[in-house]
Amino acid sequence: MSKWNAFPHDSSEYQYSDKQLEVAWPNLHLGDQVPFCDGQWVQSCLQSAPACAPEGFDGDVAALADRLQDAWRSFHAGDFGLAVELAEQCGVMGHAAANKAAGIYASYLEPDTRQQATIFMDAVSRAEAAIEWLPEDPNSHYFLAFNLGRYSQSISVVKALKQGIGGKIQTALNRTLELEPAHAEAHTAFGMYHAEIIDKVGKMIGGMTYNASADRAIEHFETALELTPDSPIAHIEYGNGLYLLFGDRRLEEVTDLYVKASEMRARDAMEKLDIDSALAELE
Repeated sequence: MSKWNAFPHDSSEYQYSDKQLEVAWPNLHLGDQVPFCDGQWVQSCLQSAPACAPEGFDGDVAALADRLQDAWRSFHAGDFGLAVELAEQCGVMGHAAANKAAGIYASYLEPDTRQQATIFMDAVSRAEAAIEWLPEDPNSHYFLAFNLGRYSQSISVVKALKQGIGGKIQTALNRTLELEPAHAEAHTAFGMYHAEIIDKVGKMIGGMTYNASADRAIEHFETALELTPDSPIAHIEYGNGLYLLFGDRRLEEVTDLYVKASEMRARDAMEKLDIDSALAELE
């Protein structure tokens, strides 16, 4: 892993040490529904899929759980490179921490487009391994869709559709929501899936070829807001989606969503970067 750029803000507010992480977990992970990775959760993963254990695992479940929690602590504090490094040391069960950290870092902090694409595709490979070994984990599928979606945006959505990536994203998001209907981030991603396709190929082709629809986009965005009313990204992406679908006709609503996101209090480094992006749109 090459050296990654640092989180550009003071991260002291986002340090969740010791028991603080577990206490804050329900709010930090309301959007992605990742379960708290304590020893009981680690043990259940090992029982259902022994191959999820990292190479050289010595049977110390508590130590493995601690390392997973440290990976998430690093993610929430904005040390995304360390989060990926620690998560990869945890084998397949570290996929969610690694893939979320990689995707957020590449989206916001990696200016080199080739490196950005590499990071997204490395995450896709990890997600595919997670789907093989943890097929009932909603986030195995979600982070495949998430990183494929961000990769598609980095190379152009039209090019990605020609490569068949759109179908993979749709399948992964459908499976995510079958397994976890309350996965707000998947609803947001599905809303953007519909909006971006309609924006690029139009309503008729989008509907006939990719099953995309403006109504379904809005339904997913609204569901995400209902599930996570305090999430900056749920508001930002709804605004982005509305603009793709309707342009200036709904600019007032788009602006209102950005303003609401910009006024929120970040709970971790990811949300701080989300809020930065909302402020940038309002400039």
